[in-house]
Amino acid sequence: MRTGPDGATTALGSPVRRLRIATLLAAGVVASVVLAAVHVTQGTASVDALDLVALVFGGGDQDALNVLTASRLPRVLAGVTVGLALGVAGALLQSLARNTLASPDTLGVNAGAHFAVVLAAVAGVSLPAFSAGAIATLGGLLAAALVLALSAGGASGPTRLILAGSATALTLQSMTALLILLFEEETTGLFAWGAGSLVQADLNAVQQMGPVVLVAIAASLAIGHRLDIMALGDDTASVLGINVRRTRLIVTLLAVVLAAAAVTVAGPIGFVGLCAPAIVRLLGPYVPGLYRHRVLLPAAGLAGVVIVLGADVAVRAILGAQAGVNIPTGVITTVFGAIVLIALARRHRDSGPTRRPPAARPGRAQSLRRFWIVLTACSIVLAASLLAAILLGDRTLLIGDVVNWINDESGRAITFILDSRFPRVTAAALAGAALAVAGVTVQAVCRNPLAEPGLLGITAGAGVGAVTLLALVPSAGVLALSSVAGGAALLTFGIVYALAWRAGLSSDRLVLIGIGMWSGGMAVITFIVVLTDPWNVSKALTWLSGSTYGRTMPQVLPIVVALLVLTPLVILARRELDLLSLDDDTPRVLGVRLETTRLVALGGAALLASTAVSAVGVIGFVGLVAPHAARALVGARHSRVIPVAILLGATLVSLADTIGRSVIAPAQIPAGLLTALIGTPYFVWLLWRSRV
Repeated sequence: MRTGPDGATTALGSPVRRLRIATLLAAGVVASVVLAAVHVTQGTASVDALDLVALVFGGGDQDALNVLTASRLPRVLAGVTVGLALGVAGALLQSLARNTLASPDTLGVNAGAHFAVVLAAVAGVSLPAFSAGAIATLGGLLAAALVLALSAGGASGPTRLILAGSATALTLQSMTALLILLFEEETTGLFAWGAGSLVQADLNAVQQMGPVVLVAIAASLAIGHRLDIMALGDDTASVLGINVRRTRLIVTLLAVVLAAAAVTVAGPIGFVGLCAPAIVRLLGPYVPGLYRHRVLLPAAGLAGVVIVLGADVAVRAILGAQAGVNIPTGVITTVFGAIVLIALARRHRDSGPTRRPPAARPGRAQSLRRFWIVLTACSIVLAASLLAAILLGDRTLLIGDVVNWINDESGRAITFILDSRFPRVTAAALAGAALAVAGVTVQAVCRNPLAEPGLLGITAGAGVGAVTLLALVPSAGVLALSSVAGGAALLTFGIVYALAWRAGLSSDRLVLIGIGMWSGGMAVITFIVVLTDPWNVSKALTWLSGSTYGRTMPQVLPIVVALLVLTPLVILARRELDLLSLDDDTPRVLGVRLETTRLVALGGAALLASTAVSAVGVIGFVGLVAPHAARALVGARHSRVIPVAILLGATLVSLADTIGRSVIAPAQIPAGLLTALIGTPYFVWLLWRSRV
C-alpha cells in the first residue's frame, strides 16, 4: 500500500481478502435492514410492530396499510436513498481531492443545491422531483467548482479546503435564509427541510430520484479502477493511460448528482458524506482491499444508510415520535459529523499556504501620516453611518427631529421611534467593534488572517448558551443572558483550545477544530429552537442570522463594559500581538510567555465575541473583514490595526443594520445576513489571492 496526501492510503496494490470484504458488506446490509425494520415501527400513528407483522402475513386493517404506504415506507426509503447517495458522494469527493475532509458539506455542494431549490421555489417554478434534482445539481456543481478552484483542487491542504467550503456554504446559506425570510409563503416548509428532514408526503421523490442514485452509483463503480490508479498520483495515472482531466470531471459530476439527488429528496442532511467514508476508511487496516473503490464505494453507501436511519431512529426513540416530525434528521447528523470532523482535524498538521496571504504580511509598513489620514477618514465614515442609522428606517427622520429628541422636545411619535431606534443603532456599532477587536486578537494569536471568532466556534458556543437559557427561562434578564452566553463561549473556547493542543498549538488545527465546533454549535441551536418552538421559524432564523430588533439599552451595557475593560488590555498587549503574529521562537527569545499570552488573549476574544452575540445574535465574518481591511490600509502593527479595525467593524455592522431595516421597510433583513453576504465574498477573494 501507498500513503497519499493527508495520510490517505491508496488502493492499488493492497491485498484483497474477499471473505472479510464480504463479511463487512453483509454486516452493513444487515444493520441497514434491522434499522429499517425498527424505523417503520416508529411514528405518531397508533400502528405498532404487531400491526405491521400482521400486514406481512396478509392480515391487519386498512388503516395500518395506509400509515405504512403513505408515511412510514416513504420515510424509510428516503433515508436509504439519501444515505446511499451521500455516502458514495463523500467517498468520491475525498478520492477526487485526495483529502479525507472533503464531502458534499465541506465543498459547499449541499448549500449550493439547497439554494438552487429555494430560488426555484421563490421564482414560483413548481417542478417535479426529477427537474428539481437537475436544478439542485446545477447549484451544487457551481458551488463545488468554486471551492475546488479556491483550494487548488483540495490538494493544498485541509485548512484551505474547509475554509473555502465554509465561506462558500455560509454565503449560500445566508442567501437562502434571506429568500426564506422575504418569501415566507413561497418557501413554506423549507426551513425544516433546509436542515435535512426525512418527512415525506408520498413516494414521488424517492421514485423519481432513486433510479438516478442507482445509475450514478453504478457509473461510479464502473470507473472505480480509474480512481484506484489516480490514487497513485496524476503523473503515474497518465503514464498508465488514464485521462486524468476527463476522469476528474466525470467523478465531480457523479458526486454532485448524488448529493443533489439527496438534497432533492430530503434537504441538505449534513456531514453524512464526511462521516460514512471516514468510518469505512478506519476499517481499512482490518479489511485488506477495502480501499479499492469498487469495495469502498458500496461500503460508504451502506455506512451512509446506517448513519441516516440510525439518527432518525435515535431521535424518535429518545425524544418521542413527534420529535421525529419536528426535529430535522440533518441536525443530528451534523452534530455527529462535527465530532468526526474534529477527530479528523486533530490528525492533521499545518498546511502552510493558507496562513499568510500577501495582504497580511507583517512587512508592509505604512507611514504615520497615512495612519492618521485613514483613522480620520474611518471616523468620519462611522459618524456618517451612525447618523444615517438614526435617520433612516421604516420612517425617515430629520436632523432637527433628533436634536429635539435630545433636548426632550420631540413629539410622542418621534420620541417612540428614536427611543426604540437608538438602542439598536448603539448595539450594532458596539457589537461590530467588539467582534473586530476579537478578530484582531484571534488572527494574531493564530497567525492566520483567515481566522475569526465565528470560525473558532466562539460565537456558536455563545449562541448555544443564550438560546438554551431563552428556551428554559424565557423571562431571563440581560445580566443572566450575557453571563450564560459568556460562560458558554469561554467553555467552547476552552474545549477548542484543548483539542487543538497537541505537543504545542497548531493554528491550522485550531481553525479546523473551531469550524467543527461552529458547525455542531449551529446545529444544536437549530435543535433547541425547533424542539422548544417548532412553529416559530422566524424566531430561529432571526437569532441565527443576527438582528438588533427590539434591543434596549440594558442589553447593550455588557458590550460597553467588555469593550471598556478588554480593549485597553488588547492595546497594551500590542507588542506581544506583533510578536505572536511572527512565529513561536521570536516571542520566547524576547521574554514573552507564549502559552500564557495566547490563552489570555484568546480568552479576552471569547468574552468580547460572547457579549456581542448575547446582544445581537450570531453575526459572522465581521471579525475577519475588519482586521484584514485595517491591515491592508495601515500595515500590520497592532497599535494601528486595532483602532482602525474597531472603526471598520462598527461601520460594517451599523451599515448592515441600517440597510436591513430600510430597503424593504417595514419588513427587515437581519444584519447578520448582510454582513455574511458582504464578508464571505471578501473572504473568498482573500483565498483566491493566496491560492497556490
